[in-house]
Amino acid sequence: MAEAQRAALSDLAERHAKRSRTILQHFHVQAPDYADVTRAHLASKMHSDYQQALVLPEVIQARQGPAPPIPSKPTELSGMLDEMEVQRGLAKQHAPSSAVALRPAAAAKATPASASHLQTALMRPEEAVHDTGRSMLNSALIRKKELAQQQAKPAYHAPWKLMRVMSGHLGWVRCVAVDPHNQWFATGAGDRIIKIWDMASGELKLSLTGHISPVRGLAVSHRHPYLFSAGEDKLVKCWDLETNKVVRQYYGHLSGIYALSLHPTLDVLVTAGRDASARVWDMRTKTQIHVLGGHRGTVASVACQEGDPQVITGSMDATIKLWDLAAGRCVTTLTHHKKSVRALALPPHEFTFASGSAGGHNIKRWRCPEGTLMTNMTHEGIVNTLSCNADGVLFSGADDGSMQLFDYATGVPFQSMRDTVQPGSLDAEAGVFCSAFDQTGTRLITGCADKTIKIYRET
Repeated sequence: MAEAQRAALSDLAERHAKRSRTILQHFHVQAPDYADVTRAHLASKMHSDYQQALVLPEVIQARQGPAPPIPSKPTELSGMLDEMEVQRGLAKQHAPSSAVALRPAAAAKATPASASHLQTALMRPEEAVHDTGRSMLNSALIRKKELAQQQAKPAYHAPWKLMRVMSGHLGWVRCVAVDPHNQWFATGAGDRIIKIWDMASGELKLSLTGHISPVRGLAVSHRHPYLFSAGEDKLVKCWDLETNKVVRQYYGHLSGIYALSLHPTLDVLVTAGRDASARVWDMRTKTQIHVLGGHRGTVASVACQEGDPQVITGSMDATIKLWDLAAGRCVTTLTHHKKSVRALALPPHEFTFASGSAGGHNIKRWRCPEGTLMTNMTHEGIVNTLSCNADGVLFSGADDGSMQLFDYATGVPFQSMRDTVQPGSLDAEAGVFCSAFDQTGTRLITGCADKTIKIYRET
């Protein structure tokens, strides 16, 4: 009886072991190993986490419009699970599914129909049909670099050299104005005298006396036979060039006048000075039209032009203000300069203007009418004067006698010069206070601290 029980138990154990071996063999055949299971789990998790990164945001999709699905090859991350299922016989192999990508390679062969306006604007004409596969950001950066390289090549300008030195003033020459007919020019100095010089020969033709303080501003009208002068005696005088006498005087400034400018098309005169204001005068009636107040320091430079902004002022509070002449109010205040703005220049060939100050990028070019900064130029020293001709030559003169000539379009300097004092003067008197190109743009007139007027010309 005991032997029968032992035989039954042995048979039961043998059948149980055989069944266990069968189950284990079936498990090894059907179930993947632990490493494959872990890799599949991670692939599935990463695929679900980063699935949204393959689709554009809704805002950009709405802006660009619906894009047709473009077939693309599945990535290794997204196809790992499918390959394992195929190897194990759990799924059938099928064609790769289409996926929406930010910039698929297949889309680079043709211009997408839903291209945004920004991408279309950044693409050159030759890239409009055959794109190179660059993304919109790369295209913008490459295009910007190419434009910078094109703008960095200045046009050729002939060098300038000293042509003539004229003496006659007994003080610093602070202002210069050229006749619209290019026959003569006028200079004003610290000796309170206005002198008229012949342009061709350089001979002194006339001396006008009437100011009791240094003359700081001169302007010749091209619409009337008038010469306007302003000085530190708070007076603005209108000289009749036919009789060489003062016919009008304009009263209203509370302190010395440092700058003067004429409007090119209106009978309007603008003056500015130490009372931190610019005043607009009616040329004929001597009426003060506007008081342009708002600066917190001496207004050292003023310029008028035909288009808006019609009045531009630069002050020693390191700001530039653009004014609406009709309303008499400030439109824009530019605060890019770090120190006092002493010089302004209006080029005759562009609707822009240049400003000069001291320190850092002390010469800046601005676009009108909004006053957008375009170019930075550097001239070591305190820039007292700026002038620009129709050939795109910008001249800057500093108080230490240094002079720079720039290509106005690119801001690249092409010549540097030094002011040479006349014999008998101190080296410290090498300084440039004022400058002006003649009507042809081939001669440059400068007023210096050694009481001389120097004329430069192209070689």
